Amino acid sequence: MSGDETPIHYVKTIEWDMMDKTKFFPLSMLSSFCVRCSLYPLTLIKTRLQIQKHGQMYNGLWDAGNKIYRTEGVSGLYRGFWVSSVQIVSGVMYIGTYEGVRHVLSQYSSPPSVKAMIGGGAASLVGQTIIVPFDVISQHLMILGLSSYKQDQPKIANPLGISLDPTRSKFRTTLDIAHIIYKTDGFRGFYRGYFASLCTYVPNSALWWSFYHFYQDQLVLMLPKDVSHLLVQCIAGTLGGFTTTLLTNPMDTIRARLQVQRTNSILTTSKALWLEEGMWMFSKGLSARLVQSVCFSASIILGYETIKRISVRNEYKDVVRW
Repeated sequence: MSGDETPIHYVKTIEWDMMDKTKFFPLSMLSSFCVRCSLYPLTLIKTRLQIQKHGQMYNGLWDAGNKIYRTEGVSGLYRGFWVSSVQIVSGVMYIGTYEGVRHVLSQYSSPPSVKAMIGGGAASLVGQTIIVPFDVISQHLMILGLSSYKQDQPKIANPLGISLDPTRSKFRTTLDIAHIIYKTDGFRGFYRGYFASLCTYVPNSALWWSFYHFYQDQLVLMLPKDVSHLLVQCIAGTLGGFTTTLLTNPMDTIRARLQVQRTNSILTTSKALWLEEGMWMFSKGLSARLVQSVCFSASIILGYETIKRISVRNEYKDVVRW
């Protein structure tokens, strides 16, 4: 570099107004679908581990995965996936809200950590409002496969009383579940556990984005300057997911119980969990959720930050590092 050449100051975060939205949104949907498709089995395993009592069927992540695959095949690991895939739409609303809130707060010179926390919480509020009805249905589909186990094996209770019928299509079975939920609880049945979902995912999202930016700042200071910034962000996302999962796991278990077992309240569900599991309630389904969260966080950040770089407008390409 010559003496009169000004060094380039690279941006650490690609902001909302730096991107071409016509590229960003379609690519975000494609990335979200690919990630959710590859990691959905972990979501299903996590849900079954959280619903079971005293390890009555599964002894952890690998045991659950093996048993589901042996008794239900690959399709068993993807039960309820197409209903759950509606999260792609909520995902676009989520990221649009997150970036929009951060953009608004930037006008008030808010610290990055504050922007991340408020943006993450607001994004989750919007996303959960859209996705909870589909989440309720998909979780009932997740536990349907348990009816295929042998009669002498313990089963996880199916509160709707539906069992798998190979003569009926997946779409028909999904409509049956939706009909029974509506007949039993009315429209509010599709929002069973909504408050618990907000208590789980709003803090989870706010903490995740805060930890993501915190770890990113620390890694930038610790690592050599020539290390790929995208790699730094992927590591930061993974660490953020791991930390957040440890803090929020009990509430996620309570949410799953509320939505599937149709318990009456967060307090009632918490008491029942404590009586069943004692201190183990804090680690119920944790192994599956940690693996899911770490893989999901790394994959989402890899896709999200890559798409932001692809979508960045021409005038900013020179100040964005890969």
